[in-house]
Formats: sequence, structure tokens, C-alpha cells
Amino acid sequence: MKWCQYLLRYKLHHILVWAVLFSGWYFFREKDFPTWQLAIQVTGLKVVVLALLIYTTNYLLVPKLLYKQKYWQFFSIYITIIIGTGLIKLKIIMALVYPGLEPFSNFKTRFYDNIIPVFLMVTTGAAFRLIKDYLQSQKRLSEIAQEKAATELMFLKSQINPHFLFNSLNAIYFLIDKQNTEARQTLLQFSDLLRYQLYDCNAETIGIETEVAYLQDYVRLQKLRKDNTNYEVEVNIQPDMKGFQIVPLLLIPFVENAFKHISHHLNNKNFVHVELVKNNGSFFFFIENSKENQVQSNLLPGGIGLNNVKRRLELLYPDKHQLQIYNDDNTFKVELELKL
Repeated sequence: MKWCQYLLRYKLHHILVWAVLFSGWYFFREKDFPTWQLAIQVTGLKVVVLALLIYTTNYLLVPKLLYKQKYWQFFSIYITIIIGTGLIKLKIIMALVYPGLEPFSNFKTRFYDNIIPVFLMVTTGAAFRLIKDYLQSQKRLSEIAQEKAATELMFLKSQINPHFLFNSLNAIYFLIDKQNTEARQTLLQFSDLLRYQLYDCNAETIGIETEVAYLQDYVRLQKLRKDNTNYEVEVNIQPDMKGFQIVPLLLIPFVENAFKHISHHLNNKNFVHVELVKNNGSFFFFIENSKENQVQSNLLPGGIGLNNVKRRLELLYPDKHQLQIYNDDNTFKVELELKL
């Protein structure tokens, strides 16, 4: 199984497929040429041209044009490169096999023998790409639905009666002396955190303003626990951080992780730095925390691993995100980019 995974990872199975195609093509057409050396040259040329056309179509034309609904551009370029490379290939083969003979004599027959088969094979390759992408998209949609159902089930299992909860918080709020504004404000922030988790985050996406407000409330509560001069907590948010949607609770696991693993140095600064930036159609999230001189745990709070967060990003933002994690002796840093 390991060698199969190795082949798939580095696309080495492609080489095997083309080698088999070359061998079969050479085996059945060798007698059509005067020498075996010439048969190898012509067969190699045909395989190289076919591979070039299939890879150009599948990895350039399909994702860049067809999937972006630029149909006329796709089909015009598709037909042009097949006919153009087919004619060039025909001229080279004629020069190798029949030097001095006009390459485009009996054009209809040569077109039928050289262009039509290539067109059918390249179209078949493109069809395999479309089928593969369709199956992958259906699998991803199924995984997203399963993850959502599992998340909702876990939420329902852990949910307490929200009306009782908020009524209790209101009662506690009015019991706090009016002069104690800090305690009242903290309780309100805690109430906002719960309201967001119980109600707002049920939607598939939510405005970035709401997510940012939740993140700020969480950081304020954490700062109360680190209330001394040896801890530095900074949150820098770009002023125009608004006007787009984001998946709820996508950022908070990284923030929780930073506070969970922050260092506790007596003589050095302990810090958590958070920055949110919107630039050129992308959203950037940076967070860095100081830590002890040891390997930071690969588990986020609640037993959620970093690999699980990566998987969630792959499901919810396929090909639209970049996640970089840096873990050295003294700091732990996360850089996340989402294409909006």
C-alpha cells in the first residue's frame, strides 16, 4: 500500500501509463516503418504530442476556461491546438518516414488518420478529468454535510437550556453593584460570547464583523486572566474589516491555542499578537504567541488537532486558502489566507 501511495503522491503512475501506451503503440505499428529505430522515433513523437495536449487541456484549459464558463475561448483554443499540433506532427513524421514527399498530399486521408484520433483521445482524457472532478466535488459536499451534522449533534448534546442560561446571567448582572462597571461589562461580554455560540454560528457563513466582535470579546476575557505587566496581548484589526462573509468559529481555535500555550516567563515578555488584514481580495489572519522552550502540543483546545482544522479548511475553502504554521523554540505562529 505504501508504494501505491508513493506513486500517487508524486504522479509516477502517469509515467507508467505513458510507458504502457508507448509499448502498445510500438508493438502494433512497428511493421508500418522501414526500421525499428524509425518506429521508436515516430511512436515517441506521437506519445509526447498526445501527452502535451492532454495535460494542457486538463490542467490549463479546463480549470482556467471551462470551469470559469469561458466556453467560446475554451473550444476555440482547444480545437486550434489540436489541429495545429496535429499538422506539425504530420509534417515531422512525413519528413522522417517519407523525406521529399509533400506532407499535405492526400490531405483528407492524412487529416482523418492523424487529427481525428488525437481529437478523440484528448477529448477522452478531458472527460476523465471532468468525471474525476465531479466525483471529488460530490465527495466533498457529502463530507461537509456529514461534518455539519456531526457538529450540530455535538452542539445539541452539550447545549443547556439557553433561556434559563440568559435569565440567570441577567439576574447576576443586576445583583452586581452598579459601581462595579468592570464586572458588569465582563458579564455582558461573556453573555455575548454565549449568544454567538448558541445562535449566530448556526448559519453556514456569517459577517466578518460579527466574527471579529466575538474574537475581541474572547480576547478581553482572556486578558483578565493574564492581568499583570508580564503579559502583552495585542489585537490589530484593519479599519475596513467588513463587507464579506466567513465560516463561523473558523479563527477562534487558533486564538484559544495561543492562550492555552502562552509562556509564563518571569523575566521575559509573554505575548499573544493577533492581526486581521483585508488586501487585494484576500483575508489574512496572523497570530503569534510566546511559548516555553519546548515543542508546542499539536492539539487545540477540546482535543481538536491542527490536522482537523486543516481538513476543515480543505472542505470549506477548497483551493481558496493557504495555511502556514511555524513552531520554533520560543514562538508559535499561524498565518492564514482566505481568498474572498
